[in-house]
Amino acid sequence: MKIKFKITALFALLVTIILLVLSISVHYFTALQRTEAFKRRLKGRANNDGQLFSYFGDSDSTRAVLHAIDSASAFTLNEKSVAIFNYLDKPVYTYNVNNIDSLLPDKEILKQARLKHEVYYSSQKRDFLAYHYTDSRSRIIVVVAGYDIDGWARLKDLRDILLTCLFIGIAIALVVGYAFSLQLVKPIKQIISDVKDITSQNLTHHIHAGSTQDELNQLANTFNELLDRLQESFVIQRRFISNASHELSTPLTAISSQLEVTLQKERSGDEYKGVIQSVHEDVQQMQQLTKSLLEIAKTGTQGSIELSEVRIDELLLKVTADVQKNSDEYKVILQFGDFPDDERAFLVFGNSELLYSSLRNIADNGCKFSFDHHVMVNLMFENDNVIVQFKNFGEPITEDESEHIFQPFYRTQSATPIKGFGLGLALAKRIINMHKGNIKVQSAPDTGTVFTIVLPSLKAFAAKA
Repeated sequence: MKIKFKITALFALLVTIILLVLSISVHYFTALQRTEAFKRRLKGRANNDGQLFSYFGDSDSTRAVLHAIDSASAFTLNEKSVAIFNYLDKPVYTYNVNNIDSLLPDKEILKQARLKHEVYYSSQKRDFLAYHYTDSRSRIIVVVAGYDIDGWARLKDLRDILLTCLFIGIAIALVVGYAFSLQLVKPIKQIISDVKDITSQNLTHHIHAGSTQDELNQLANTFNELLDRLQESFVIQRRFISNASHELSTPLTAISSQLEVTLQKERSGDEYKGVIQSVHEDVQQMQQLTKSLLEIAKTGTQGSIELSEVRIDELLLKVTADVQKNSDEYKVILQFGDFPDDERAFLVFGNSELLYSSLRNIADNGCKFSFDHHVMVNLMFENDNVIVQFKNFGEPITEDESEHIFQPFYRTQSATPIKGFGLGLALAKRIINMHKGNIKVQSAPDTGTVFTIVLPSLKAFAAKA
Protein backbone atom coordinates (compact mmCIF):
# COMPACT_ATOMS: atom_id res chain seq x y z
CA MET A 1 0.00 0.00 0.00
CA LYS A 2 1.32 3.41 -0.95
CA ILE A 3 2.02 5.85 1.81
CA LYS A 4 -0.61 8.33 0.60
CA PHE A 5 -3.31 5.69 1.06
CA LYS A 6 -1.94 4.80 4.49
CA ILE A 7 -2.04 8.46 5.53
CA THR A 8 -5.60 8.80 4.18
CA ALA A 9 -6.74 5.64 5.99
CA LEU A 10 -5.10 6.66 9.27
CA PHE A 11 -6.51 10.18 9.08
CA ALA A 12 -10.01 8.89 8.30
CA LEU A 13 -9.77 6.30 11.09
CA LEU A 14 -8.68 8.96 13.59
CA VAL A 15 -11.53 11.30 12.58
CA THR A 16 -14.01 8.39 12.71
CA ILE A 17 -12.92 7.45 16.22
CA ILE A 18 -13.19 11.08 17.38
CA LEU A 19 -16.66 11.51 15.82
CA LEU A 20 -17.81 8.15 17.17
CA VAL A 21 -16.67 9.00 20.70
CA LEU A 22 -18.36 12.40 20.51
CA SER A 23 -21.58 10.89 19.13
CA ILE A 24 -21.72 8.20 21.80
CA SER A 25 -21.01 10.79 24.50
CA VAL A 26 -23.73 13.15 23.24
CA HIS A 27 -26.25 10.29 22.98
CA TYR A 28 -25.33 8.96 26.42
CA PHE A 29 -25.64 12.28 28.24
CA THR A 30 -28.83 13.14 26.35
CA ALA A 31 -30.30 9.80 27.43
CA LEU A 32 -29.36 10.58 31.03
CA GLN A 33 -30.99 13.98 30.72
CA ARG A 34 -34.18 12.38 29.33
CA THR A 35 -34.27 9.92 32.24
CA GLU A 36 -33.83 12.68 34.83
CA ALA A 37 -36.47 14.88 33.19
CA PHE A 38 -39.02 12.05 32.99
CA LYS A 39 -38.19 11.01 36.54
CA ARG A 40 -39.07 14.53 37.72
CA ARG A 41 -42.40 14.31 35.87
CA LEU A 42 -43.22 10.97 37.50
CA LYS A 43 -42.20 12.28 40.91
CA GLY A 44 -44.45 15.33 40.51
CA ARG A 45 -47.38 13.13 39.52
CA ALA A 46 -46.72 10.76 42.45
CA ASN A 47 -46.45 13.65 44.91
CA ASN A 48 -49.77 15.15 43.73
CA ASP A 49 -51.61 11.82 44.03
CA GLY A 50 -50.06 11.22 47.43
CA GLN A 51 -51.18 14.64 48.71
CA LEU A 52 -54.73 14.16 47.46
CA PHE A 53 -55.03 10.66 48.90
CA SER A 54 -53.64 11.79 52.25
CA TYR A 55 -55.92 14.84 52.38
CA PHE A 56 -59.17 13.09 51.52
CA GLY A 57 -58.33 9.82 53.27
CA ASP A 58 -58.82 6.21 52.30
CA SER A 59 -62.37 6.13 50.98
CA ASP A 60 -64.35 5.35 47.84
CA SER A 61 -64.97 9.03 47.24
CA THR A 62 -61.27 9.69 47.40
CA ARG A 63 -60.55 6.93 44.89
CA ALA A 64 -63.27 8.36 42.63
CA VAL A 65 -61.72 11.82 42.76
CA LEU A 66 -58.26 10.46 42.03
CA HIS A 67 -59.60 8.37 39.17
CA ALA A 68 -61.32 11.39 37.68
CA ILE A 69 -58.18 13.51 37.97
CA ASP A 70 -55.94 10.75 36.51
CA SER A 71 -58.39 10.22 33.66
CA ALA A 72 -58.54 13.91 32.89
CA SER A 73 -54.74 14.20 32.83
CA ALA A 74 -54.03 10.91 31.05
CA PHE A 75 -53.03 12.71 27.83
CA THR A 76 -50.14 14.38 29.65
CA LEU A 77 -48.48 11.03 30.43
CA ASN A 78 -48.59 8.32 27.79
CA GLU A 79 -49.52 4.78 28.96
CA LYS A 80 -50.09 6.10 32.42
CA SER A 81 -50.47 3.81 35.46
CA VAL A 82 -50.88 4.76 39.12
CA ALA A 83 -50.97 2.55 42.21
CA ILE A 84 -51.07 3.51 45.91
CA PHE A 85 -50.04 1.12 48.70
CA ASN A 86 -50.71 1.58 52.41
CA TYR A 87 -48.19 0.93 55.19
CA LEU A 88 -49.08 -2.81 55.01
CA ASP A 89 -48.09 -2.85 51.31
CA LYS A 90 -51.68 -3.45 50.28
CA PRO A 91 -52.93 -1.66 47.12
CA VAL A 92 -55.61 0.85 48.05
CA TYR A 93 -55.85 2.58 44.68
CA THR A 94 -54.95 1.67 41.07
CA TYR A 95 -55.40 3.41 37.75
CA ASN A 96 -54.46 2.29 34.23
CA VAL A 97 -55.27 3.80 30.89
CA ASN A 98 -57.13 1.62 28.39
CA ASN A 99 -55.30 -1.45 27.05
CA ILE A 100 -52.49 -1.10 29.59
CA ASP A 101 -51.90 -3.86 32.09
CA SER A 102 -51.30 -2.91 35.68
CA LEU A 103 -47.73 -3.82 36.64
CA LEU A 104 -47.72 -3.95 40.43
CA PRO A 105 -44.25 -3.85 41.97
CA ASP A 106 -43.04 -6.66 44.19
CA LYS A 107 -42.53 -6.27 47.92
CA GLU A 108 -38.76 -5.81 47.54
CA ILE A 109 -39.28 -2.64 45.50
CA LEU A 110 -41.75 -1.33 48.06
CA LYS A 111 -39.25 -2.11 50.80
CA GLN A 112 -36.49 -0.27 48.98
CA ALA A 113 -38.81 2.70 48.41
CA ARG A 114 -39.47 2.98 52.13
CA LEU A 115 -35.74 2.85 52.84
CA LYS A 116 -34.51 5.12 50.03
CA HIS A 117 -37.61 7.33 49.79
CA GLU A 118 -37.88 6.64 46.02
CA VAL A 119 -36.94 3.88 43.56
CA TYR A 120 -36.71 4.34 39.81
CA TYR A 121 -36.82 1.36 37.42
CA SER A 122 -37.99 0.33 33.94
CA SER A 123 -40.10 -2.55 32.66
CA GLN A 124 -41.57 -3.31 29.23
CA LYS A 125 -40.36 0.02 27.75
CA ARG A 126 -42.08 1.96 30.52
CA ASP A 127 -40.45 3.93 33.34
CA PHE A 128 -41.63 3.41 36.96
CA LEU A 129 -41.18 5.46 40.10
CA ALA A 130 -42.04 4.08 43.52
CA TYR A 131 -42.34 7.15 45.75
CA HIS A 132 -42.64 7.03 49.55
CA TYR A 133 -45.03 9.79 50.55
CA THR A 134 -45.26 10.63 54.24
CA ASP A 135 -46.95 13.32 56.27
CA SER A 136 -48.75 13.63 59.60
CA ARG A 137 -51.72 11.68 58.29
CA SER A 138 -50.32 9.01 55.96
CA ARG A 139 -47.39 6.74 55.13
CA ILE A 140 -48.05 5.47 51.63
CA ILE A 141 -46.15 4.29 48.55
CA VAL A 142 -47.24 5.88 45.28
CA VAL A 143 -46.12 4.03 42.13
CA VAL A 144 -46.44 5.99 38.88
CA ALA A 145 -45.54 4.58 35.45
CA GLY A 146 -45.59 5.95 31.93
CA TYR A 147 -43.98 5.83 28.51
CA ASP A 148 -41.85 8.88 27.63
CA ILE A 149 -42.89 9.03 24.00
CA ASP A 150 -41.50 12.54 23.44
CA GLY A 151 -38.17 11.75 25.11
CA TRP A 152 -37.62 8.53 23.16
CA ALA A 153 -38.62 10.28 19.93
CA ARG A 154 -36.05 13.01 20.57
CA LEU A 155 -33.41 10.37 21.28
CA LYS A 156 -34.25 8.57 18.02
CA ASP A 157 -34.02 11.83 16.06
CA LEU A 158 -30.74 12.63 17.78
CA ARG A 159 -29.41 9.13 16.94
CA ASP A 160 -30.37 9.54 13.29
CA ILE A 161 -28.71 12.96 13.16
CA LEU A 162 -25.54 11.65 14.79
CA LEU A 163 -25.33 8.67 12.41
CA THR A 164 -25.84 10.95 9.41
CA CYS A 165 -23.19 13.36 10.66
CA LEU A 166 -20.86 10.41 11.34
CA PHE A 167 -21.09 9.12 7.75
CA ILE A 168 -20.75 12.63 6.33
CA GLY A 169 -17.76 13.26 8.60
CA ILE A 170 -16.09 10.02 7.45
CA ALA A 171 -16.61 10.97 3.81
CA ILE A 172 -15.18 14.44 4.40
CA ALA A 173 -12.24 12.91 6.33
CA LEU A 174 -11.46 10.61 3.39
CA VAL A 175 -11.49 13.48 0.90
CA VAL A 176 -9.53 15.86 3.14
CA GLY A 177 -7.15 13.07 4.19
CA TYR A 178 -6.42 12.17 0.57
CA ALA A 179 -5.79 15.80 -0.34
CA PHE A 180 -3.62 16.18 2.75
CA SER A 181 -1.66 13.02 1.90
CA LEU A 182 -1.06 14.22 -1.66
CA GLN A 183 0.35 17.47 -0.32
CA LEU A 184 2.47 15.61 2.21
CA VAL A 185 3.79 13.03 -0.26
CA LYS A 186 4.52 15.59 -2.97
CA PRO A 187 8.04 16.43 -1.67
CA ILE A 188 8.76 12.71 -1.25
CA LYS A 189 7.77 12.07 -4.87
CA GLN A 190 10.02 14.95 -5.89
CA ILE A 191 12.91 13.37 -3.96
CA ILE A 192 12.24 10.00 -5.63
CA SER A 193 12.18 11.66 -9.05
CA ASP A 194 15.44 13.50 -8.36
CA VAL A 195 17.12 10.34 -7.05
CA LYS A 196 16.14 8.42 -10.20
CA ASP A 197 17.97 11.03 -12.29
CA ILE A 198 21.21 10.51 -10.34
CA THR A 199 23.81 8.13 -11.73
CA SER A 200 27.49 7.52 -11.05
CA GLN A 201 28.21 9.86 -13.96
CA ASN A 202 25.81 12.53 -12.71
CA LEU A 203 26.51 12.92 -9.01
CA THR A 204 26.50 16.70 -9.30
CA HIS A 205 22.71 16.61 -9.71
CA HIS A 206 21.36 17.40 -6.26
CA ILE A 207 17.93 16.92 -4.71
CA HIS A 208 15.69 19.95 -4.37
CA ALA A 209 15.40 20.48 -0.62
CA GLY A 210 12.74 23.19 -0.63
CA SER A 211 12.44 26.08 1.80
CA THR A 212 10.57 24.36 4.66
CA GLN A 213 12.73 23.46 7.64
CA ASP A 214 11.14 20.04 8.31
CA GLU A 215 12.25 16.40 8.31
CA LEU A 216 11.87 16.11 4.52
CA ASN A 217 14.16 19.09 4.08
CA GLN A 218 16.67 17.41 6.40
CA LEU A 219 16.32 14.16 4.40
CA ALA A 220 17.00 15.97 1.13
CA ASN A 221 20.00 17.77 2.60
CA THR A 222 21.31 14.46 3.97
CA PHE A 223 21.02 12.93 0.50
CA ASN A 224 22.85 15.90 -0.97
CA GLU A 225 25.65 15.56 1.59
CA LEU A 226 25.85 11.85 0.77
CA LEU A 227 26.08 12.66 -2.94
CA ASP A 228 28.88 15.15 -2.24
CA ARG A 229 30.80 12.48 -0.31
CA LEU A 230 30.19 9.92 -3.06
CA GLN A 231 31.31 12.37 -5.72
CA GLU A 232 34.45 13.14 -3.75
CA SER A 233 35.08 9.40 -3.28
CA PHE A 234 34.65 8.74 -7.01
CA VAL A 235 37.00 11.59 -7.86
CA ILE A 236 39.61 10.29 -5.42
CA GLN A 237 39.13 6.74 -6.72
CA ARG A 238 39.53 7.78 -10.35
CA ARG A 239 42.59 9.84 -9.46
CA PHE A 240 44.01 6.93 -7.48
CA ILE A 241 43.45 4.45 -10.32
CA SER A 242 44.91 6.86 -12.85
CA ASN A 243 48.01 7.54 -10.75
CA ALA A 244 48.43 3.88 -9.82
CA SER A 245 48.21 2.87 -13.48
CA HIS A 246 50.73 5.53 -14.42
CA GLU A 247 53.16 4.57 -11.63
CA LEU A 248 52.88 0.86 -12.48
CA SER A 249 53.21 1.42 -16.21
CA THR A 250 56.43 3.45 -15.80
CA PRO A 251 58.66 0.60 -14.55
CA LEU A 252 56.93 -1.87 -16.88
CA THR A 253 57.63 0.39 -19.86
CA ALA A 254 61.25 0.80 -18.75
CA ILE A 255 61.67 -2.97 -18.40
CA SER A 256 60.05 -3.65 -21.77
CA SER A 257 62.14 -0.99 -23.52
CA GLN A 258 65.41 -2.23 -22.04
CA LEU A 259 64.67 -5.83 -22.96
CA GLU A 260 63.65 -4.91 -26.52
CA VAL A 261 66.83 -2.89 -27.04
CA THR A 262 68.97 -5.65 -25.53
CA LEU A 263 67.43 -8.33 -27.76
CA GLN A 264 68.08 -6.39 -30.97
CA LYS A 265 71.69 -7.69 -31.14
CA GLU A 266 74.20 -9.77 -29.30
CA ARG A 267 75.60 -8.21 -26.13
CA SER A 268 78.62 -8.88 -23.98
CA GLY A 269 78.30 -10.43 -20.53
CA ASP A 270 78.87 -7.09 -18.80
CA GLU A 271 76.15 -5.45 -20.93
CA TYR A 272 73.69 -8.22 -20.12
CA LYS A 273 74.60 -7.92 -16.45
CA GLY A 274 74.00 -4.15 -16.54
CA VAL A 275 70.61 -4.61 -18.18
CA ILE A 276 69.64 -7.28 -15.63
CA GLN A 277 70.64 -4.99 -12.77
CA SER A 278 68.60 -2.14 -14.25
CA VAL A 279 65.58 -4.44 -14.72
CA HIS A 280 66.05 -5.71 -11.16
CA GLU A 281 65.90 -2.14 -9.84
CA ASP A 282 62.71 -1.49 -11.81
CA VAL A 283 61.18 -4.72 -10.50
CA GLN A 284 62.05 -3.75 -6.92
CA GLN A 285 60.51 -0.33 -7.47
CA MET A 286 57.35 -1.94 -8.84
CA GLN A 287 57.31 -4.43 -5.96
CA GLN A 288 57.54 -1.63 -3.41
CA LEU A 289 54.77 0.28 -5.17
CA THR A 290 52.55 -2.82 -5.25
CA LYS A 291 53.21 -3.42 -1.55
CA SER A 292 52.18 0.14 -0.72
CA LEU A 293 49.01 -0.17 -2.78
CA LEU A 294 48.11 -3.43 -1.02
CA GLU A 295 48.67 -1.82 2.37
CA ILE A 296 46.36 1.05 1.42
CA ALA A 297 43.75 -1.46 0.26
CA LYS A 298 44.11 -3.34 3.54
CA THR A 299 43.32 -0.21 5.53
CA GLY A 300 39.92 -0.13 3.86
CA THR A 301 38.87 -3.44 5.47
CA GLN A 302 38.75 -2.68 9.17
CA GLY A 303 36.84 -5.87 9.95
CA SER A 304 39.72 -8.08 8.79
CA ILE A 305 42.52 -6.58 10.91
CA GLU A 306 43.55 -8.05 14.25
CA LEU A 307 43.43 -5.67 17.23
CA SER A 308 45.36 -5.91 20.47
CA GLU A 309 46.98 -3.75 23.16
CA VAL A 310 49.97 -1.90 21.69
CA ARG A 311 52.75 0.08 23.37
CA ILE A 312 53.69 3.03 21.17
CA ASP A 313 57.07 3.48 22.89
CA GLU A 314 58.13 -0.03 21.86
CA LEU A 315 56.96 0.59 18.28
CA LEU A 316 58.93 3.83 18.13
CA LEU A 317 62.10 2.05 19.29
CA LYS A 318 61.66 -0.48 16.48
CA VAL A 319 60.90 2.30 13.96
CA THR A 320 64.05 4.14 15.00
CA ALA A 321 66.25 1.10 14.46
CA ASP A 322 64.69 0.16 11.11
CA VAL A 323 64.71 3.69 9.64
CA GLN A 324 68.36 4.24 10.53
CA LYS A 325 69.22 1.00 8.69
CA ASN A 326 68.06 2.59 5.41
CA SER A 327 70.99 5.02 5.32
CA ASP A 328 74.00 5.96 7.37
CA GLU A 329 72.87 9.59 7.14
CA TYR A 330 69.44 8.93 8.69
CA LYS A 331 69.10 9.60 12.39
CA VAL A 332 66.01 9.44 14.59
CA ILE A 333 66.16 11.19 17.97
CA LEU A 334 63.62 9.90 20.49
CA GLN A 335 62.32 11.93 23.42
CA PHE A 336 59.88 10.33 25.88
CA GLY A 337 57.75 12.36 28.24
CA ASP A 338 56.78 11.26 31.75
CA PHE A 339 54.88 7.99 31.68
CA PRO A 340 51.56 8.03 33.56
CA ASP A 341 51.02 5.78 36.59
CA ASP A 342 48.06 4.02 35.00
CA GLU A 343 49.39 1.54 32.43
CA ARG A 344 46.25 1.90 30.31
CA ALA A 345 47.10 5.57 29.69
CA PHE A 346 50.15 4.73 27.51
CA LEU A 347 48.66 1.73 25.71
CA VAL A 348 46.55 1.98 22.56
CA PHE A 349 44.10 -0.52 21.13
CA GLY A 350 44.94 -1.38 17.55
CA ASN A 351 46.99 -3.33 15.05
CA SER A 352 50.72 -3.19 15.79
CA GLU A 353 51.79 -3.92 12.19
CA LEU A 354 49.66 -1.16 10.71
CA LEU A 355 50.66 1.34 13.39
CA TYR A 356 54.31 0.44 12.82
CA SER A 357 53.86 1.05 9.09
CA SER A 358 52.30 4.48 9.62
CA LEU A 359 54.94 5.61 12.16
CA ARG A 360 57.79 4.34 9.99
CA ASN A 361 56.46 6.10 6.89
CA ILE A 362 56.34 9.44 8.71
CA ALA A 363 59.78 8.94 10.30
CA ASP A 364 61.24 7.83 6.97
CA ASN A 365 59.77 10.88 5.23
CA GLY A 366 61.17 13.12 7.97
CA CYS A 367 64.70 11.81 7.41
CA LYS A 368 64.31 11.80 3.63
CA PHE A 369 63.20 15.43 3.30
CA SER A 370 65.22 16.97 6.14
CA PHE A 371 68.30 18.99 5.24
CA ASP A 372 70.41 17.05 7.77
CA HIS A 373 68.40 13.80 7.41
CA HIS A 374 67.52 13.97 11.09
CA VAL A 375 64.06 13.73 12.65
CA MET A 376 63.12 14.32 16.26
CA VAL A 377 60.32 12.18 17.73
CA ASN A 378 58.58 13.27 20.91
CA LEU A 379 56.18 10.91 22.77
CA MET A 380 53.74 12.56 25.21
CA PHE A 381 50.66 11.57 27.24
CA GLU A 382 47.86 14.09 27.76
CA ASN A 383 44.15 13.79 28.61
CA ASP A 384 43.99 10.02 28.06
CA ASN A 385 45.61 10.49 24.63
CA VAL A 386 48.93 9.27 23.28
CA ILE A 387 50.64 12.04 21.27
CA VAL A 388 53.53 11.45 18.89
CA GLN A 389 55.29 14.39 17.20
CA PHE A 390 57.76 14.08 14.28
CA LYS A 391 59.83 17.22 13.68
CA ASN A 392 62.37 17.85 10.94
CA PHE A 393 63.96 20.84 9.20
CA GLY A 394 63.55 20.80 5.46
CA GLU A 395 61.70 22.67 2.76
CA PRO A 396 58.53 24.00 4.44
CA ILE A 397 55.16 22.72 3.26
CA THR A 398 52.91 25.50 2.02
CA GLU A 399 49.36 25.89 3.30
CA ASP A 400 47.90 24.82 -0.05
CA GLU A 401 50.14 21.74 -0.17
CA SER A 402 49.24 20.73 3.40
CA GLU A 403 45.65 20.18 2.27
CA HIS A 404 46.70 17.58 -0.32
CA ILE A 405 49.77 15.81 1.06
CA PHE A 406 47.62 13.04 2.59
CA GLN A 407 46.11 12.16 -0.80
CA PRO A 408 47.56 9.12 -2.61
CA PHE A 409 50.33 9.88 -5.15
CA TYR A 410 50.41 13.57 -4.25
CA ARG A 411 53.93 15.00 -4.02
CA THR A 412 55.01 18.55 -3.24
CA GLN A 413 57.21 20.48 -5.64
CA SER A 414 60.22 20.16 -3.30
CA ALA A 415 59.69 16.37 -3.11
CA THR A 416 59.63 15.80 -6.87
CA PRO A 417 63.41 15.21 -7.27
CA ILE A 418 63.44 12.71 -4.39
CA LYS A 419 62.58 9.10 -5.08
CA GLY A 420 59.13 8.01 -3.89
CA PHE A 421 55.51 7.35 -4.84
CA GLY A 422 53.55 9.75 -2.62
CA LEU A 423 51.76 6.93 -0.80
CA GLY A 424 53.40 7.02 2.64
CA LEU A 425 51.41 9.87 4.18
CA ALA A 426 48.14 8.68 2.60
CA LEU A 427 48.69 5.24 4.11
CA ALA A 428 49.65 6.72 7.49
CA LYS A 429 46.53 8.90 7.65
CA ARG A 430 44.23 5.99 6.83
CA ILE A 431 45.80 3.85 9.52
CA ILE A 432 45.59 6.62 12.14
CA ASN A 433 41.92 7.25 11.26
CA MET A 434 41.21 3.52 11.57
CA HIS A 435 42.49 3.73 15.15
CA LYS A 436 40.11 6.64 15.99
CA GLY A 437 43.01 9.09 15.95
CA ASN A 438 43.98 12.08 13.84
CA ILE A 439 47.08 13.52 12.22
CA LYS A 440 47.91 17.10 11.32
CA VAL A 441 50.88 19.00 9.99
CA GLN A 442 52.34 22.41 10.82
CA SER A 443 55.21 23.83 8.79
CA ALA A 444 57.19 27.06 8.89
CA PRO A 445 60.77 28.02 7.86
CA ASP A 446 61.84 28.93 11.42
CA THR A 447 60.13 26.11 13.36
CA GLY A 448 60.43 23.31 10.82
CA THR A 449 57.79 20.78 9.84
CA VAL A 450 55.90 18.99 12.63
CA PHE A 451 53.57 16.03 12.12
CA THR A 452 51.41 15.45 15.20
CA ILE A 453 49.57 12.14 15.75
CA VAL A 454 46.94 11.87 18.49
CA LEU A 455 45.66 8.40 19.42
CA PRO A 456 43.14 7.57 22.18
CA SER A 457 44.68 5.46 24.90
CA LEU A 458 43.27 2.24 26.27
CA LYS A 459 42.13 4.22 29.30
CA ALA A 460 39.96 6.44 27.07
CA PHE A 461 38.29 3.37 25.55
CA ALA A 462 37.66 1.96 29.03
CA ALA A 463 36.08 5.25 30.16
CA LYS A 464 33.65 5.19 27.20
CA ALA A 465 32.70 1.59 27.87
